[in-house]
Amino acid sequence: MLAAPLAIVALAYGSALVTGLTLQKRAVDFFDPAQGGGSMFDNATFGGEPLNVIISGQSDPEVLTDDGIANFAKAIGFSKECLGFHLGAPQTANLGDGNGSVNQTIEFRQDFGNDVLGTCLESLVGGNHFRVFRQNGPQANSGALFLAASKEEPASQNHDIIPDGYNIGRDELVASAVGTKSHGGITYNVVAKNITGLMPAGSEGVNHGIAVDGIVTLLTVTIQK
Repeated sequence: MLAAPLAIVALAYGSALVTGLTLQKRAVDFFDPAQGGGSMFDNATFGGEPLNVIISGQSDPEVLTDDGIANFAKAIGFSKECLGFHLGAPQTANLGDGNGSVNQTIEFRQDFGNDVLGTCLESLVGGNHFRVFRQNGPQANSGALFLAASKEEPASQNHDIIPDGYNIGRDELVASAVGTKSHGGITYNVVAKNITGLMPAGSEGVNHGIAVDGIVTLLTVTIQK
């Protein structure tokens, strides 16, 4: 009789495991989407964008909630979109977790040090941004966050991805995250590990035909107590 109410509580906490009111750390970093019929590329307009950064399911569970990833994003220089408005349709991804193809959870843009209006500048002049997808379905419930990071052109260039923009977007995001970062009274310690073999290298099927190097970076984020 406890399972159903507990599942409802878990959903309320961004699908982190919950015992009573305590979020519990997951047992795995992530599950390979391909093993469940999914992909390490989302579905974009002209092909797929690489899910080139993963925030491990073994990160502190508070980080993996919607509010948690929003605060962590601010700590590393990203905020929600300009004044809360999203231009264009959300992208979808299948993480092989049994949920099928689902819309991105949220999108963040580089905020240039201003977490209120900085993303408006990014929308105008271009910069880094990332989309978030959560792996929380019944077949692969890691709680991990899969990020599609890329660096884009300014609005005058229709926000197209810059040359090599997927690799650059990943590398700049990781560089901004690794180490000790703080925001909103929370301090994060972040370590990174590059993984090969999850994603093919090359440009076949990639949005805008921009090649990727096949590297996915795993971030493990812990909160300093």
